[in-house]
Amino acid sequence: MSPGKKGLAGTLDLWEFSRPSSLAARDYINRIHITLDKMAYAIFKTGGKQYKVAEGDKIDVEKLDLEIGASATFEDVLFYSGDGGVKFGDPVVSGASITAQVVDQVRAGKVTAFKFKRRKGHHKTKGHRQPLTRLAITGISA
Repeated sequence: MSPGKKGLAGTLDLWEFSRPSSLAARDYINRIHITLDKMAYAIFKTGGKQYKVAEGDKIDVEKLDLEIGASATFEDVLFYSGDGGVKFGDPVVSGASITAQVVDQVRAGKVTAFKFKRRKGHHKTKGHRQPLTRLAITGISA
């Protein structure tokens, strides 16, 4: 008898759900795969970092010198997955681009750096807030 069988009749047993042969688990996994197959996404590079985005996502990237409401186009697309299949860049996917609209210019949460020297009575506190640009992804083309 499995560990979860002592509960109410008709409830989903966690032990049964975690086994790969379970119908509930297989149905759940199939629904996830169908959802992921329909969703187009891309990985692009800006500001020395890589971001995975889909159309409609809002992300924070390193500060870009653009006005609020302006449009930005990113050509450094490293990977694309969508209706046309999967495309890997070498180093970038040729002809692929991501368009985004600038939603806001914000600052990240405060990061505190605290330095001290033991037994000397010396300590120094310094704070930093990184400027960021909030983008709304409007389109992915490959």
